Amino acid sequence: MKLHPVKVHPSRALLKREEQLAWKMAAVATDKVALEKDVQAMIINRIIDNAAVAIAAINRRPVVSARDMALGHPRKAGGAQVLGVKAGTTVSPEWAAWANGTAVRELDMHDTFLAADYSHPGDNIPPILAVAQAMERSGRDLIRGIATGYEIQIDLVRSVCLHEHKVDHIAHLGPSAAAGIGTLLGLKQEVVYQAIQQALHTTVTFRQSRKGEISSWKAYAPAHAGKLAVEAVDRCMRGEGAPSPIYEGEDSLVAWVLSGRSNRQDVFGPVYYQVPLPEPGEPKRAILASYTKEHSAEYQSQALIDLAFRMRERIADVEAIERIVIHTSHHTHNVIGTGAKDPQKMDPKASRETLDHSIMFAFAVALQDGRWHHADSYAPKRVARPDTVRLWHKIETREDPEWTRRYHAKDPDELAFGGRVEILFKDGSRLVDELVVANAHPNGARPFARPDYVAKFRTLTEGIITAREANRFLETVQDLPRLKPGMLGALNVALPAGALRQGKPGIF
Repeated sequence: MKLHPVKVHPSRALLKREEQLAWKMAAVATDKVALEKDVQAMIINRIIDNAAVAIAAINRRPVVSARDMALGHPRKAGGAQVLGVKAGTTVSPEWAAWANGTAVRELDMHDTFLAADYSHPGDNIPPILAVAQAMERSGRDLIRGIATGYEIQIDLVRSVCLHEHKVDHIAHLGPSAAAGIGTLLGLKQEVVYQAIQQALHTTVTFRQSRKGEISSWKAYAPAHAGKLAVEAVDRCMRGEGAPSPIYEGEDSLVAWVLSGRSNRQDVFGPVYYQVPLPEPGEPKRAILASYTKEHSAEYQSQALIDLAFRMRERIADVEAIERIVIHTSHHTHNVIGTGAKDPQKMDPKASRETLDHSIMFAFAVALQDGRWHHADSYAPKRVARPDTVRLWHKIETREDPEWTRRYHAKDPDELAFGGRVEILFKDGSRLVDELVVANAHPNGARPFARPDYVAKFRTLTEGIITAREANRFLETVQDLPRLKPGMLGALNVALPAGALRQGKPGIF
């Protein structure tokens, strides 16, 4: 990996393309380096993972709305599949990316990568797959495209912090999806460069989508970025250009939205970011640094849910608890903890999207139930149980500098996404325990492997699709490298006839 400095340049400098971050990312996308077997295997795992969580959410209202919108854009030739819908029904690929991206994101249960910023790199798969289906590409083409999408997004997340400027993390997804589509289609560096810039320019949104009363837009946001990435690539394939240089320009993202703004008096001096990218000929292995979720909740709650399961075994009576303090990182405290200062995170009438971003709620339910279910744990009656609300309101989070340091550690063995929990009882006794990473994390007690992804798929789709359809999909996806051009429609998962709900009518 090589670090690439990114800073703001005045317009008069006429910064050469070869010195621009978008051009360097396009070079990674167009580098036809061989893909290693463990990377290919993990890509298959994540396609299984995405399908599992998408089908589990297939009849939830935001997913129904997105699907109905997509079906309003039918396309026979050059169309892509919509998850849940029978084979042969295809739509324009950008709308397939929209519908499928929403389904994948709705339950907040697919993969994650946390570093300088947040990400769900599996969000790259729906737009890349939609274009692959529409353009009749092969399984190997798809694998190459997905590897690029993961590489670019994770490298940006490692180095460029968006959330400190209240910018939503889809600003890294638009460029990565555009780059991945460029790899998939074998486009020239010039075209990918322009598409990356267009995709970034159109996907800068703000973190209010994950603050306060969190709405269904949390699921729609990455789907929207994927849709815009497909459109950006289409325009640039036709010869259109983009605002440039999108990262380093005088009025660019870095200059006015990110860290460049804090030093406007010396805006053309300091280097603000060092972005790591693979060197020519270096394999794209970033996907192996990401990790999926075992529980349907924000990633920073995964280890703490596992810890709640472990601690409950040593608690005779939950009602005897006086107070619970979770000592954790800055991110966990301020995003899903009491440091967020969001009263909705303590409200039993809050939306599911808000509850899955409340570690106070999650820890309380996990401590009481000893299990976590993507639907049952969020059922309104379960959420509003008086004993749960009482326990929930006894929980607070506190930032601990050591947990913050480990959250940002460069050494993978030092990384920590958990916390230390102190449970104080009414009789004055206390119980203390800690967990560094979730059990399913690569460094955890039970790292996820292929059988776990398959089991997750079968568990989440049971009763929604037939056993025959589940077996067909699993057999197909595990044979992905051998799927020939035009065969990628087989990666769709269809529900039985009449099982898909329809939503309210709109414009489309």
